Amino acid sequence: MLQLLRRSWILALLWIVPACQAPLGAARELRVASYNIRHGEGLDRRVDLERTAAVLASFDADVIALQEVDVGVRRSGGVDQPQELAQELERLTARRYHASFGEFMPHDGGRYGMAVLSRLPIHGARPVRLPDGNEPRVALAVDVELADGTLITAICLHFDWVDDDTFRFAQAQALAAFVSELRTPWILVGDFNDGPQSRTLALLRELGAELEKRGPDGAPATGHDRFTFSSDAPHKEIDYVLAGSPPDSANFWDLSAGLHVLDEPLASDHRPLLGLLRWRPKAPAERRTQEPGSL
Repeated sequence: MLQLLRRSWILALLWIVPACQAPLGAARELRVASYNIRHGEGLDRRVDLERTAAVLASFDADVIALQEVDVGVRRSGGVDQPQELAQELERLTARRYHASFGEFMPHDGGRYGMAVLSRLPIHGARPVRLPDGNEPRVALAVDVELADGTLITAICLHFDWVDDDTFRFAQAQALAAFVSELRTPWILVGDFNDGPQSRTLALLRELGAELEKRGPDGAPATGHDRFTFSSDAPHKEIDYVLAGSPPDSANFWDLSAGLHVLDEPLASDHRPLLGLLRWRPKAPAERRTQEPGSL
C-alpha cells in the first residue's frame, strides 16, 4: 500500500514541469499507459489480478494497453481477465472502463492475446492480423472518442520475442501498412520486443514520432529510467509509445510532456509506461504549410 501511495504521489508530480513548457490552449489531453502483465503473474509466481488492477488504478490513465492477457485460460483461473480488470478498476477508481480483447491463439483451455481498457467511449475494435512468428500475432486497433468527439485509433501491439528480428520486422511492416491507411489520429502502444536502435523502431518512426522517455525530474531519461525489462533488474528498453495523424489534419499531437517508465518491481516481469499526449490545434501557418515532423 505504501508503494502504491508513493507511486500515486510521484505520478501527480510527473507532469508539472512539462505542462509549464507550453500553454494548453484548446488541447485535449490523453493519458495512456502500457503494461505487459504476464497474465497477472508476478515475480513471486502468484497470479493476482487484484494486485495488477491496483497498479493499473494508480496510473489514472484514459487508455491502457495490456499485453500477455488470458481469457478462460486454466493457468490463470479460467477468468476473463480484461473484464475482471475493468470491473476491479471501476471498483477502485469509481470510473467505468470498457474492455476489448484481441486473440493471438487458443491456449490451455482458453484464449491468449492482448487487451485495451478505456474509460473513454470505444466505438469499435478490430484485430489486425500480423505475420506469424514464433507464435501467432495480431495488433488490436480500438477507436476511442475524446471528450470533444474526436475519434482516435489506439493500437496495442506485442511483437515477436526471439533474438532474430526477421519475424518482428515483418510484423512491423504489416502494421505500418495498416497505420498508413488510417484517416484518424493514432497511437501505437506496447511491447515492441526490440531496442531503440533497431530497424523495427526505425520503420515505425517513419510514420510518426516516439514519446520521449523522461526521468522523474522531467529531463530526458537515461539508463535505468529508460529500461522496461526486467522489472526487478531493468536492463532492456523494449516498450514504447508512438503517435501520428493524417497529414491534412487540422490538429497535431503535442508530445512535450513525454513518457515515464514506472518502477513496479513485482507485479509483472515488465515495468509499465505512462505518457501524456495533447491533441492540439495547429496554428494557421502550420495548416498552410506542413512542418517537418508534424504529427
